[in-house]
Amino acid sequence: MKNNLRQEGKFTYLEQGEGTPIVILHGLMGGLSNFDGVTEYFPKHGYKVVIPELPLYSMSLLKTSVQTFAKYLKEFVDYKGYDKVILLGNSLGGHIALLATKLYPEIVQGLVITGSSGLYENSMGESYPRRGDYEFIKKKAQDVFYDPKVATKEVVDEVYETVSDRNKLVKTLAIAKSAIRHNMAKDLPKMKTPTCIIWGKDDNVTPPEVAEDFHRLLPDADLYWVDKCGHAAMMEHPNIFNELLHDWLKKRNFK
Repeated sequence: MKNNLRQEGKFTYLEQGEGTPIVILHGLMGGLSNFDGVTEYFPKHGYKVVIPELPLYSMSLLKTSVQTFAKYLKEFVDYKGYDKVILLGNSLGGHIALLATKLYPEIVQGLVITGSSGLYENSMGESYPRRGDYEFIKKKAQDVFYDPKVATKEVVDEVYETVSDRNKLVKTLAIAKSAIRHNMAKDLPKMKTPTCIIWGKDDNVTPPEVAEDFHRLLPDADLYWVDKCGHAAMMEHPNIFNELLHDWLKKRNFK
């Protein structure tokens, strides 16, 4: 994945395939590799998969907010010259996708959220993140999934590296606070963009009732459940996730 990254101006991104662009927004602790399953599947089915690297740690602390990232996404879509895109976001990425859809509905053909913040999420606990405590970080990473084995050493190492870097830790906490402050419950009923909600039935971070609230509040949303699945369905059950998403895209005629 890393080898395929392009750098143009201030944007670093992955782009695969041809067709309708699916622009993917990763979460706060999630890397681009979290979407390997999506990246492999959809270019074979007539879609272009695009994953911009969000500048989570390079913005000044004052600008580190959900709104700034939504604006960055709009600049990226404009830079690429896409007419309309399908936005897919997990966790914080879902929140950014929701806000971008609210602010710039003209660029969003369809919205896909999974384990998204924006209404409610469990924090990682008052003692999180504890710097330098690898076993603690490993346990927290495993808790994100229904099957702890999904939290491979590579996944845990990435989280550990982030929270061990003081600059990244400060930014991580600032972004998390921004997400909690920026509740979208009042915005959702006005957002008419077709939305696909794919949710793990065993999500501890954004529990199932959050998905039900999104479904209730968004005027044009379809909700799909994934059994034995935590906070990142596209990692834990990539085949099921891809099938659900592809069926929804076909149902909505988003080709």
